Amino acid sequence: MPSLSDELLQKAEEVLDLCAKTITPLTVAESCTGGLVAASLTAIPGSSAWIDRGFITYSNQAKIDLLGVDPVLIERFGVVSEEVARAMADGALSHSQAPASAAITGIAGPSGGSAEKPVGLVHIASAHHGRPTLHRRLLLAGDRDAVRRAAALAAMDLLMQRLRS
Repeated sequence: MPSLSDELLQKAEEVLDLCAKTITPLTVAESCTGGLVAASLTAIPGSSAWIDRGFITYSNQAKIDLLGVDPVLIERFGVVSEEVARAMADGALSHSQAPASAAITGIAGPSGGSAEKPVGLVHIASAHHGRPTLHRRLLLAGDRDAVRRAAALAAMDLLMQRLRS
């Protein structure tokens, strides 16, 4: 499992500072990062004021059951897709008390990739009540830990972008 690097902890502090400035609690829905974003955020003292909850929805069924992701989206676009990332971010809002969310789905490797969806492909989304859901598609390099760490950092960056606008 990737350690909570100084970079992850610094980024988590930035997210929480922005939550405090904007008075915005948040929730996260994670698949390929397996809770790395939530772990980074909750490692910061005082984070309980801004973190409502986290969802680790590694399986397709967990995404359906816990976040309300439509199984048709998974069947049509695949679990690693913009459509599912957006549905996860929106579902995290619907299943929490937070007005802002981030969601991550991807292929961390070393196996599981294909020509169409290679290892390192990650989709992240960030939602906020009353605002459009943001999305980013990434193709990350490195081993499993590197992909997970980079995906977590990118998700926190997108979340901060959503909170600022």
